[in-house]
Amino acid sequence: MSVDLRPWLSGVPAAAADRIAAARRPLIAGHENPDADTLGAALGIAYTVEARGGRADLVCSDPIPPLYAFLAGMDRFRTDPDPDARYDLLVVCDCGSLDRIGAVRERHAELFASLPLVIVDHHRSNDDAGPADWVDPDAAATCELVALLAAGLGVPLDAAGGALAAALMAGIVMDTATFAHPNATPRTLAVSAALVAAGAPLSDISRRRYRTKPDAQLRLFGRVLDRLDTAAGGRIIHSCLTNADLEVTGTSSPHSEGLIDLLAQSESADIAILFKEHAPDATRISVRTKDGGVDATVLPRAFGGGGHARAAGATVAAPLEEARRRVLAAAERLLDGGRSG
Repeated sequence: MSVDLRPWLSGVPAAAADRIAAARRPLIAGHENPDADTLGAALGIAYTVEARGGRADLVCSDPIPPLYAFLAGMDRFRTDPDPDARYDLLVVCDCGSLDRIGAVRERHAELFASLPLVIVDHHRSNDDAGPADWVDPDAAATCELVALLAAGLGVPLDAAGGALAAALMAGIVMDTATFAHPNATPRTLAVSAALVAAGAPLSDISRRRYRTKPDAQLRLFGRVLDRLDTAAGGRIIHSCLTNADLEVTGTSSPHSEGLIDLLAQSESADIAILFKEHAPDATRISVRTKDGGVDATVLPRAFGGGGHARAAGATVAAPLEEARRRVLAAAERLLDGGRSG
């Protein structure tokens, strides 16, 4: 059984599709602190190029979280480009700004600046898009866009022995919480149905992402949830994750994935914030807001971040306690109808 995606293919920008179709040796970059959407989208572009006779390299500033090891192709990501490769295109996947590429872009600034560029992204806060890019905030995931791009270029979604469909399905599952979030549209569901028809293991991906956790990760969650706190009369719920938590539980930063979604289940809070100790003078924040409530991008934007209307984040240039004080004060102002900055 196949699913007809032709009603949505007219939305694929010709300029972006033409550049990717012409590429023979692209360099494909995802964002730092990678998740399933940036990884799946990057792999999806690579498989699309390779199905058309090209060869792609994938780079990511940070190591790939172990929880994605079950997906084929995760071992293809490098921390730096191949110094001997003659790249002809840079494709940036799921980055709300080019800064989100992280340290690999800084280390190879000349190379990154010299290559023709295509951005494929779905962040509403993205201000970097040019005429050959595809930024669609109505897409539930960047993987949704890549699936349409592949289909529009005549690449079957079961390419690479089914690895294409599985990678793209993983990104959609994550960014929709298996279609529980309101960002899942009829197009999202049609693309997902096409991926399942192409062999994507939807149930297994969802189980591994949301219903399977190592015992050490559960202990980490327990520590963070035990110090749960509120502000603004309960309208803000927040907690923090320290490096000591990771050391005591034998976990690493990727094991914190999913914590913010637990905080966001608060019945009374309008804003959920997770503070993560990143460096002595840097704290990462993840923000979630309720449907119909304040825009989640407003708070992180005051600290140089961005994201989506209901899920956003930033890195605050301050130690954890100072960052918590500043961000909570800004969140209270936001709820009072004032500016967050």
